[in-house]
Amino acid sequence: MGRKDIQGLGVRGLLVAGILSASVLPCFSADTATNQRAASERALMQGRVDEAIAGLRPIVAANPQDGQAHLLLCRAFYAEELPDPAVSECETALISLDKSSAAQDWMGRAYGIKANHSGPIAGYKLASKVRIAFEAAVNLDPGNGDAVDDLSEYYVGAPAIVGGGLDKALALASRVEAQLPKQAHRTRALAAEKSKDYATAEREFQAAVSAGGHPDAWTDLGNYYARRNDKGKAVDTLRHALNADRTHDASLLDVASILFDMRIEPKLTEQTLRDYLSSNARSDAAPVFKAHLLLGQLLQSQGDKAGARDEFARALALAHEYVPAQKAMQQL
Repeated sequence: MGRKDIQGLGVRGLLVAGILSASVLPCFSADTATNQRAASERALMQGRVDEAIAGLRPIVAANPQDGQAHLLLCRAFYAEELPDPAVSECETALISLDKSSAAQDWMGRAYGIKANHSGPIAGYKLASKVRIAFEAAVNLDPGNGDAVDDLSEYYVGAPAIVGGGLDKALALASRVEAQLPKQAHRTRALAAEKSKDYATAEREFQAAVSAGGHPDAWTDLGNYYARRNDKGKAVDTLRHALNADRTHDASLLDVASILFDMRIEPKLTEQTLRDYLSSNARSDAAPVFKAHLLLGQLLQSQGDKAGARDEFARALALAHEYVPAQKAMQQL
């Protein structure tokens, strides 16, 4: 129907058109919505972001108060590094999920990527929102390790004018130490590194590993050695991370990213990425399309343009709005 047709409908015609439009809106039973939400979450975890978004949009159209569906949309847009829709969806989710630690943590992350894409003035304004959301997440559930990690990174990295501070980071570490020793040691390590107390930083990263031998703790230690430009220790530690990660979870993408940035061990980097892409433990903590992008960049650096193109195409087939993959394909 064109603009002239709309203008000529008259009041009665507009009412009829409104009724017809309303009739095409999806109508879900509670069970149907739950099943479709679960299917969309599985798609998100497998990196099929376009599919997840397509499945979630009719749910929120039928029930705008479905906070869980809005939160999943926030996570999907966050994975694609699309700050505005991520923030919008998380803000909507919090209308009904304001007491959810996980929702508050995702809100802080969404504000964070928007701040990173903003200018200095807007970024400073958003920084306070990041802090407030992360603090709310930890206060709601002090046992939420992801939220503790996010808040500690904020305290260590942000200037005092927007609520950062090493004193706050160390206080947080003491607060959670009994329940979350790994996160407490990691926080102290980051604070010591910020203060250029590298001996303490190394010792605390190592203590985080000793707190459970988690793959991500090994990865943090390896990343620390990479930042110190100690490539030998970095590679050795990252190999420990791979050996500890029997499920081939999100830590593999972190390991591959660190190796790729150091421009060393290309065969290990490629095998690590392929292990993650074929694993059953993929998640939006390490979006699959980002693994395809990194593998494509690795192949491109080795002169395999055809292989790189295939990987960039696979990334875009999962998340067509993912700008880094779009740029990589255009520049190939």
